[in-house]
Amino acid sequence: MNKHFIANRFNPGDLRKFFRLIVLILLILSFAFLLNTDFAFAQKSVNSNSFNPQAILANALQWIDSLGTVGAIAFIALYIIATVAFFPGSILTLGAGVIFGAVWGSLYVFIGATLGATAAFFVGRYLARGWVASKIADNKKFAAIDQAVGREGLKIVLLTRLFPIFPFNLLNYAFGITGVSLKDYFIASVGMIPGTILYVYIGSLAGNLAMIGTEAQPTNPTLQWAIRILGLIATVAVTVYVTWIARKALEEQVNSN
Repeated sequence: MNKHFIANRFNPGDLRKFFRLIVLILLILSFAFLLNTDFAFAQKSVNSNSFNPQAILANALQWIDSLGTVGAIAFIALYIIATVAFFPGSILTLGAGVIFGAVWGSLYVFIGATLGATAAFFVGRYLARGWVASKIADNKKFAAIDQAVGREGLKIVLLTRLFPIFPFNLLNYAFGITGVSLKDYFIASVGMIPGTILYVYIGSLAGNLAMIGTEAQPTNPTLQWAIRILGLIATVAVTVYVTWIARKALEEQVNSN
């Protein structure tokens, strides 16, 4: 099948509309999922003074995009601050895909999220232990996780990274008051990789979508978008499968108490 046949069979305008619709649906689903986790908690924590963290982060991303090569350092620093401050990480994760692309964006998000999570862990363990304990005192689910952490710290933290049953930002602080060691907590950060790649990839698709009709558009957009959509489907499938396995394993660990 040659490219002339493809061009005659498919209307490029219809394909662009189709791909726009797919990416839009995926973005909506991603935001809906994330809004029910860390973003919801962030709103309760920092939105009480009528202050809009989403707008702040969106403006910060625009500024980072204008920095050129040093933008990566600024982005990582911003992600660390946002994680500690309970800002919604979903905006930054998707924004990384738009600004840096899927590969570099995933790397920068992982570094920023790992360092930010470690900083929050230190705060929870040494500076705000009483406040964190009061926030999760009546949470039976976390109490079960706390007991499981006492037996297998690295494994439990890793599973909660793969299957986030608690808001990411809150969980970072909460682990600080458990018995998990800093070493195990830090190593378990690799569990964030599947979810990070998925959302950064979605962000990169949104960035590529914005180039349609511009000079930066690739010479063969139909083939490029077919590859991107197939890559997204594969990424979603792997992430969902890994999350399902982690969920089952975590339930077994917690219910064994």
